[in-house]
Amino acid sequence: ICITTWFVLVESCTNSTECDRNIKSKILLNNALDMLTKVKESYIECPAAKPIDCEEVLLSGCNESGPYVIWPRSRVTARKSIDVYCDMETDGGGWTVIQRRGNFSRPQDYFYQNWANYKSGFGHIEKDFWLGNDKIFALTNQNLYSVRFDLKSVDGEGRYALYDKFWIDDEINKYTLHIEDYSGNAGDSMLKVHNNAQFSTKDVKNNPGKTHCAQTYKGGWWYNECHTANLNGLYLGGKHKTYADGINWISWKGYYESLDETEIKIRSKTFKKRN
Repeated sequence: ICITTWFVLVESCTNSTECDRNIKSKILLNNALDMLTKVKESYIECPAAKPIDCEEVLLSGCNESGPYVIWPRSRVTARKSIDVYCDMETDGGGWTVIQRRGNFSRPQDYFYQNWANYKSGFGHIEKDFWLGNDKIFALTNQNLYSVRFDLKSVDGEGRYALYDKFWIDDEINKYTLHIEDYSGNAGDSMLKVHNNAQFSTKDVKNNPGKTHCAQTYKGGWWYNECHTANLNGLYLGGKHKTYADGINWISWKGYYESLDETEIKIRSKTFKKRN
């Protein structure tokens, strides 16, 4: 309803009660419009087309990293929009970020969440977050995707691990992980143990063996027996005495040093850098 209509309502009211009600309604409308404007301003403007991922956002001409809205083609998301963070800088850009860890003043165990929260996602896409297993399934089953793990230690050193193929199954199949073909300089901590593993959380054990890996190592992850990567573990900020419950990437920093920052991001396998 346009603002002019509200002036007409106020001017045409016949008693003080009706006028008060109309004025309050106008104030509520203005507050709602202000909130919508602020939300809109926090997202980067792009063409009206509905991109399915950050690569399509990049191809539409938006080359600035930040929050965007995309529309994955999937029965799980019913083609509804989802909010994502797009990395438009790393190795040509076009990456849809599905996880971020860092020093955002959260509790150490912020990622020690239950199945429902890992299913839907949690956190803030401009801070630390997990996008959500349903959304990751929707994204990785609409095309062929690669995945990149960007890792940083507490002393500021950065490394990465790139896997040429990456997708997960749906919830019925316990979000089973499929990952292949490593390259990078962080070492491979995913293929041998985590490929074909099912997702587990503190309230749902899907890993083989007697150990409840999610409870023992304080995360939600594709645990096997149990892990060589634990990027959703406790935020311990460097070396720690407890065994393997930090943000660990075994092939680089081992089981007793927790990483300071991580990002997991996906991009289509056929992506070609623009000149």
